Amino acid sequence: MRYVFLTLLYIFGICAVFTYGEKCGQSEYLSAADECCPMCAMGSVVMKDCHGDYSTTCKPCAKGTFMNEPNGLQNCFQCKICENGLFISQDCTTMEDTVCGVLDGYYCKHFADNRNDCSLAIKHSKCKPGGQINTPGTKASDIVCEPCSPGFYSPEGVICSKWTDCSVRNEIEVEEGTSIKDVQCKPQRNRYVLIAAFLPTAVVLLSLLVPCLSQRKAVRS
Repeated sequence: MRYVFLTLLYIFGICAVFTYGEKCGQSEYLSAADECCPMCAMGSVVMKDCHGDYSTTCKPCAKGTFMNEPNGLQNCFQCKICENGLFISQDCTTMEDTVCGVLDGYYCKHFADNRNDCSLAIKHSKCKPGGQINTPGTKASDIVCEPCSPGFYSPEGVICSKWTDCSVRNEIEVEEGTSIKDVQCKPQRNRYVLIAAFLPTAVVLLSLLVPCLSQRKAVRS
């Protein structure tokens, strides 16, 4: 019997707490003196609770603070500061918080109440050497990278370029290319090049030799 009585007392107690907490109307708040007072409007907070025949005394939010809903609070909310990749898209008012936009080169990691208000921006990533940008970054997403295909290289990680074809420049390959570095070429030396290099010397020697031979013939005669 005692157990049943305690159980009923506990249930009635819980009901009393909920009833007590909900006794104020939708546009009222429960003051520290347990009175249901009228809420302050947006852009203001409570300066003094209601008492008896006197209604709630409200005060406007100071510069740099706001209140965006009817309330029974004593302090306004601090306006958001746009920094680290963010800029002020819309100034803070007494009734609305600051709206932050995203600077170029950044993307929003976390949007606030709407897609135009960002609370955290991150700088766009950079692709590593040996890769390139597949999808450019936007204000809402980071860049997407991809590795260079075989036969291509990218030292800065921006765009992949095709390896140089040494044969097109009449050169030979001395070092194979990688995904980071281009092929290394050098001029090729062949018999035609050697002949072309030796020909001027041969002409000079021949021009010196012919007079000598002519003089020798003249002496013998």
